[in-house]
Amino acid sequence: LDKNPLKFFFSRNVRCLIIFSFCLGLTCLSVFFHMKNKDYSTSKSHKLLLVPPMPCRAKTNVMFLKTHKTASSTVLNIMFRFAERYNLTVALPADQLFHLGYPRTFLAHFVEGFEAIGQNYNIMCNHLRFNPLEVKKVMPANTFYFSILRNPISLLESSYIYYKNNVPAFRSSKNVNEFLASPTKYYRPADYRDNIYARNIMWFDFGYNNNAEDDTKYTQAVLEEIEQNFHLILIADYFDESMILLKHALCWDLDDVIYFKLNSRSQDTVQTLTPESEEHIKAWCSLDWKLYLHFNQSFWRRIEETIGLRVLEKEVDHLRIRQKELMETCLSEQEAVRKDHIRNKALLPFQSGAADILGYNLKQDLDNRTLRTCQKMVMPELQYMSYLYTVQHPHKKRKEIGLSLQWTSLQE
Repeated sequence: LDKNPLKFFFSRNVRCLIIFSFCLGLTCLSVFFHMKNKDYSTSKSHKLLLVPPMPCRAKTNVMFLKTHKTASSTVLNIMFRFAERYNLTVALPADQLFHLGYPRTFLAHFVEGFEAIGQNYNIMCNHLRFNPLEVKKVMPANTFYFSILRNPISLLESSYIYYKNNVPAFRSSKNVNEFLASPTKYYRPADYRDNIYARNIMWFDFGYNNNAEDDTKYTQAVLEEIEQNFHLILIADYFDESMILLKHALCWDLDDVIYFKLNSRSQDTVQTLTPESEEHIKAWCSLDWKLYLHFNQSFWRRIEETIGLRVLEKEVDHLRIRQKELMETCLSEQEAVRKDHIRNKALLPFQSGAADILGYNLKQDLDNRTLRTCQKMVMPELQYMSYLYTVQHPHKKRKEIGLSLQWTSLQE
């Protein structure tokens, strides 16, 4: 034992200092490696955030519920062109039918070839009265469902003119304002098949009773059911915005939703509604009014949540520029013309009621490829449907639509 206390003191402190330094060093190394790992993980996650999202894949199984007088003929043309572009199968009306059983509630056997083709159709877009269980027999499980609505005020005026000669409630009144002043005077619910266009036609097209009582609990249940059945509801009053929203929802290209307005009528056949008539429509077609208000709100909410108003505005501009380019390429008058001014009667749209349904004249001397593109853009609904029917079902009898089919030889 060392008797020198000073030497003992210094020896003891040196040992403590060495131990303290060693512990301090370990602590520093631990902190260093912890921070290094944290920096690496942060850097790694940051790099992951910078990786561009995977491009979406275009949806090719699509069901469009074609409602009446809602710009739906224009949407149908878009759907037909998309089907041709990608060689897709279309669920077309059987035999000599022009609609999928309408106004009867849809059944799967209304589709041509359903027994043989089964659930292997890609596109469904012809008029039908919606019946989800039967539609699902025809369309694949991953089908995208959408439809379109229109403000009931302008819708009813349009229906009045277009179906003037066919609907008893319209036929017996002098004009739309007289009808709306006292609709129950002219409308008989018992004649529902003849009078469906005179009241809550959109409600009817979605498969519901257009003469049902406007009960809050009932209407709310229907709105919720439609939301469950359909992935997207467009608004005809904002058609260009609707096409951009549809493009994003389906992951399609801009040219897939470019359009020329089809089945529109001349402005001189539009009847001016009085303010009183507009209010009467909201009450008379209250089911359609609630339907429109509900999905008009969800439409703009969907835009804000997915695209944003700034991007929407920019893409709408691009759509209109592209549309103008195609009109300058295809059309001799750059706009729709009255039925008497359509030179090629094979491109004459179906005429109905007191409306003058407009059509288009193509430019002369277009090259074959451009001609085919332009023809498809302006082809009326019945002609296009009949053409696709002939292509898909060559061994079936052609549909007799009562119009010249000279354009089929150009297609072939």
